[in-house]
Amino acid sequence: MTIAPHLDAQPSDDSTILPAALPTDTGTLYVVGTPIGNLEDMTFRAVRTLQEVDAIAAEDTRHTARLLQHFQITTPQLSYHQHNRTKQTPRLLERLQRGQSIAIVTDAGMPGISDPGGDLVAACAAVGILVVPIPGVSASLTALSVSGLDSERFAFDGFLPTKTKDRRLALDALAGETRTTILYEAPHRISQTLQDLCQVCGEDRQIAIGRELTKRYEEIWRGSLAQAVELYATRKPQGEYTLTIAGAQPADLPILSDTDVKTELQRLMVAEGLSRSQACRQLAQQTQQSRRELYQMAIDLEA
Repeated sequence: MTIAPHLDAQPSDDSTILPAALPTDTGTLYVVGTPIGNLEDMTFRAVRTLQEVDAIAAEDTRHTARLLQHFQITTPQLSYHQHNRTKQTPRLLERLQRGQSIAIVTDAGMPGISDPGGDLVAACAAVGILVVPIPGVSASLTALSVSGLDSERFAFDGFLPTKTKDRRLALDALAGETRTTILYEAPHRISQTLQDLCQVCGEDRQIAIGRELTKRYEEIWRGSLAQAVELYATRKPQGEYTLTIAGAQPADLPILSDTDVKTELQRLMVAEGLSRSQACRQLAQQTQQSRRELYQMAIDLEA
């Protein structure tokens, strides 16, 4: 079965918008965005797509069943999640190559954005199967839009690593990031993450904390990292969190002496195990030194 993947951007003279032509030899993978909370955020196009495809690959079939029941969608589901993707991806490819159309959905938001889906999209692209986005809500952009922080330049880092070394590297890089940064965090880690951010970014760095976005108890809190740490020292965390953190101001970044630069480069390359290029990139983000200058000093250090 094939359905219209997108609408032609240019309407005809009689204002009728025609669907674009589809290839007929293979099926189509539809990457379908679903609500992050409020079911009224489901788009008409997403509902129609889920009604008309041959199958729906869902991160959690029980969770998606409630969505499908609400919109009276009877399309059969199959499971596709982080733990079975290696086995399921070739099976889905085989069905797509036989001409079937499949939609992939996650529990909330857009597939592939800190959720399963990216591997399947890459596999389809590699063999020439058409992949069509059916856009929907994203928690990251939803939070950014109401954060009150700079939205012209931003970076999305998903969840911080849980391993100590990887987490330290990610936090160090974030401290010098001049763009607004968006993170996701689980309730049981929110307090510790705020403390870590406050330590590396400074107490005055501004943050917006989005909790339970689009749901009944939605909350947007804005303030400094120090205030956020104080708040969650006594507040019981509930719900899923999206953190929007102001970027560092270039003028606020330190200028290190040559001795300090060499000491830090030595630490990053030896203690942290970074390559010369990685160490210079990270240190350039955290200081006012240029990457070219740091790279030359790293070469001299290794000589």
